[in-house]
Amino acid sequence: MPQTQFVAHPTHGAAWITGASSGIGYALSLALAKEGWRVAATARSKDALEALSAAARDLPGEIVAYPGDVTDTSLMAEHCRSIERDLGGVALLVVNAGIYLPQDGLDADVDAFRKSFDVNLMGAVNVLLPAIEAMKLRSRGQIAIVSSVAGYSGLPTSAAYGASKAGLINMAESLKFDLDRAGIRIQLVNPGFVDTPATKSNPFPMPHLITREEAAGEIIKGLQHPSKFEIAFPGAFVRQLKMLRMLPYRAYFALVSRSTGWNKKKPTRLESKRPAEEPA
Repeated sequence: MPQTQFVAHPTHGAAWITGASSGIGYALSLALAKEGWRVAATARSKDALEALSAAARDLPGEIVAYPGDVTDTSLMAEHCRSIERDLGGVALLVVNAGIYLPQDGLDADVDAFRKSFDVNLMGAVNVLLPAIEAMKLRSRGQIAIVSSVAGYSGLPTSAAYGASKAGLINMAESLKFDLDRAGIRIQLVNPGFVDTPATKSNPFPMPHLITREEAAGEIIKGLQHPSKFEIAFPGAFVRQLKMLRMLPYRAYFALVSRSTGWNKKKPTRLESKRPAEEPA
């Protein structure tokens, strides 16, 4: 099958980054602006995006705020049309917006699952589809979907988050078959633990923790590699997790429970949520 090795450059158009107001998206927006990109930055907070734009004021490129919630399908399509009209088109799309809502399987919240899937999965679809429509008219473009190593296999507290990230991994793999034929390059980004507001709630040790600036640097290196599909880091941690998922389940659950301390965690004692029986 055909393979595209297109590497987007600032002369090709703009970089559109979702989830740009904090964490990896914030650092990546500034890093690309340093390289001369015009960055269309999307996040819910208009104030945070304006502060991000101000931080890039003295850089070779610029950051333009496109505030909004990625779950708003029509607004994301409108943003894409605006970027096409005003910034020279979407040459690079980084689908980064996401939320992490830890879940205790003994006291899970259905709304947390729904919100995780709406933001992490459908939010990705809402920016992907209009960008693909624009890119295929030019027969070129570059897309990076930010998932997570949590999508490789199940981890404690990650039933909602990990499931959505596993979906993104499958989505990127599946889209590649068609996008390659249209000259659109798609890549998958699987970070390990990055020091962001989202990870501060993790109730277990986070090995190989890196800064958001380090994560942005790894992503940019991967984006500029002409044949790399998966951009996964830190390397040592990624290799460990990929080896873990090859183990039989019995060994996998034992090792993960021990390494996260879940084997010593006492179950939460909860009252039954079933309604009381009616008296006879």
